[in-house]
Amino acid sequence: MTRIKEGVAEIKACNRKDTIRAAEGAVLLLTKLSPALERIDSSSGAIGNAVNRTIEVLVPIIAEAPADNALRRKWLEQLYQAHADDQIPYIECLGDHWGELCASPELAGEWADQLVETVAGIWRRHPAEHGFFHGTTMCLSALLAAGRHEPLLALLEQCPYPFWGYRQWGVKALLEMGKKTEALRYAEATQGVNEPVGEIAATCEAILLSSGLADEAYQRYALVANRGGTYLATFRAICRKYPHKAPEAVLNDLVASTPGDEGKWFAAAKDAKLYHLALQLAQKSPVDHRTLIRSARDFVTGEPHFAIQCGLLALYWVCAGRAYEATLLEVRDAYDLTIRAAELMNDKAAVLQRIRQILKEFPQNRLVSGALVGVSELRSEV
Repeated sequence: MTRIKEGVAEIKACNRKDTIRAAEGAVLLLTKLSPALERIDSSSGAIGNAVNRTIEVLVPIIAEAPADNALRRKWLEQLYQAHADDQIPYIECLGDHWGELCASPELAGEWADQLVETVAGIWRRHPAEHGFFHGTTMCLSALLAAGRHEPLLALLEQCPYPFWGYRQWGVKALLEMGKKTEALRYAEATQGVNEPVGEIAATCEAILLSSGLADEAYQRYALVANRGGTYLATFRAICRKYPHKAPEAVLNDLVASTPGDEGKWFAAAKDAKLYHLALQLAQKSPVDHRTLIRSARDFVTGEPHFAIQCGLLALYWVCAGRAYEATLLEVRDAYDLTIRAAELMNDKAAVLQRIRQILKEFPQNRLVSGALVGVSELRSEV
């Protein structure tokens, strides 16, 4: 991965001075990637991700280079052969950029003519023969880049299965034809157990947003289309895309979409400064005790009431056995932060009473009682 990054950096530096030479270097690197990587273990997928990022960077360099048709044909032939020989595959997604790599409708049309009969023939023979052609997405991308929208849609009608990886090109063709309603229906008609629901929803959402139908886009697709790596990332993505929606309304909709996992949205509510809602969510289902302790620490002076409740909830979920690998130090930290905030609120007695109630509610828990055994105010309970 380090060597890949070094190669990309060198090509980008060259591109500032000599775009043709940089494009040649990009083509060379892409043709060398799979043979160089195919015997290296990448079960984590890290190398594949690095290659995909490399392709995203190098494709524009090749596409934008001021090469004549003869030189570009040579590059495309080299990339096509490398794509055909790719066994893992590492550079499979290069086919999605084929129309861009052609850099002109003329060359895109040449490649479409070269590939279309093979694609159609394989689809016609299904299900008697289950064939696969590596150049299928190249063909679809080339047809789109050549402006052959109707032939592209006609070819897709021959596809024996509603595979989004292929049908997305039909959506793009309909959009370029100005048929947004038909494009939306075409995307929605793509169904299947293994189809990327989030990607399809994002496409439909984008169509509606481009048509000025933000409310409909939110209602139908926003919650599915903007799923991020974390619950907080999902919330932020939707709020950015729909600034007219109140954050609390967005959060309530997200919470309703995941019944039983209300606590997962605690960080999102806290990020939106909806502290009361955050505490309500943390009371309904478990929140990671480290998240609660960190919140207590961050808000002990600015929002001491919120910090108290976070500390108490951390102790509660640890006592309830819903904390993953909690430690004595973390328990004591939660207690100390809670008491510190309580002292700032002049509410120490009530907070101590609540901690006693938690300990009585879970008498079987030894972790919390062991961590607090030296606390004089709680000695009779622990």
